[in-house]
Amino acid sequence: MLTAHPSLLRELVAQCETLRWRLAYEGGVETARRLEDVTYTLCVITGTRCLDKALSEARRQLLDARAEQQAPGR
Repeated sequence: MLTAHPSLLRELVAQCETLRWRLAYEGGVETARRLEDVTYTLCVITGTRCLDKALSEARRQLLDARAEQQAPGR
């Protein structure tokens, strides 16, 4: 299975979290549109169909990447 680069995953997760917070506390059409765009991208990259599953999968992939980097012999 292909996976996105960890830096891209981290950026998308951070954007989702920030935009969700802004939408909940500040609202705004532009914020909602940006969240939709980032959600779509994260879902495509993780092979999921909803934001919560996409975030969960992205975090799992980030943990896997970190474990791989810390494996002996690297």
